[in-house]
Amino acid sequence: MISRQDFTFTIGYEGNVAVVDGALKKRYGSLSAEQLAEKQLYKQAICSAVYEASSGQGSGEALARVLEIYNSKAAKRIGSVEELKRTFGVLEVPEGIAKVTVI
Repeated sequence: MISRQDFTFTIGYEGNVAVVDGALKKRYGSLSAEQLAEKQLYKQAICSAVYEASSGQGSGEALARVLEIYNSKAAKRIGSVEELKRTFGVLEVPEGIAKVTVI
């Protein structure tokens, strides 16, 4: 399974290889989903929260908090966590990632 940091900073996939933004990972890798959202790194915050929820480390509260932070700063509000995930294209942690390439 891909690590939380790698999934959080993945910018794309090439087959079963995750392509990770190494600069963002190095700079923000230790931050929580809420801290990432506060820095307006919403996609990364959602990825982090989705990873926590899927690995049993959280109950989805982080996703709700990311939505709350997003809505407090965005011009257009999003109504639900599911809509937030769809908007940013982060639905679940992919299965079968065999390798991570950091660029």
